[in-house]
Amino acid sequence: MPETVVLVHGVLMNGRELALLARRVGHCGFRPVVFDYPSRQRTVDQHAQALLEFIEGLHTPVVHLVGHSLGGLVILRALGMSSDLPPGRVVLLGTPVRGSGVARGLKGKVWGRWLLGRSAEGGLLEGAPDWDGRRELGIIAGRTPLGVGALLGGLSGMHDGTVAVEETRLDGASTSVVLDTTHTGLVFSRPVAERVCCFLKDGHFDVPATSD
Repeated sequence: MPETVVLVHGVLMNGRELALLARRVGHCGFRPVVFDYPSRQRTVDQHAQALLEFIEGLHTPVVHLVGHSLGGLVILRALGMSSDLPPGRVVLLGTPVRGSGVARGLKGKVWGRWLLGRSAEGGLLEGAPDWDGRRELGIIAGRTPLGVGALLGGLSGMHDGTVAVEETRLDGASTSVVLDTTHTGLVFSRPVAERVCCFLKDGHFDVPATSD
């Protein structure tokens, strides 16, 4: 039976945006499953608890976790809540584990607080808890600076238009890579999908030289 990969979307998104990434992960020999959650309506802790219950219902011996943006924070919080999950690797795509400068700027505006909803509580503002390294974890960040975040401010250095590369750095991560893609593009990019598959299979982001 193929190993299961749970894909977790970011804020203001739903599972439909992950369809292409899920298909590519499926072509790599995995069983992709999308966890959809109301990103603005509940806190990160509440989403993490729901993710744990979702995984429990899969009844799978191996579960890999791939999270885009806020989805990565939900994954990390869930892993911190439970030590009983099936084994597997973790990939974070553009996740602001050190907190989001764009989110902090939005929090100061009435419309910004509405846009973020409750996703900022224990999540986008504070970032992730310390990583204990119990699983192999890889980080993919983007460096194409196009996106609404670039217009709102709060970004410095290399960034993907929404999250700065420096904001994705997590002590204890197994490896990381920065690619030419925007924040939203992380879930549509073929090179990203290729590296996700490589890491889930072998624990590294090296792809064959003949890859597109």
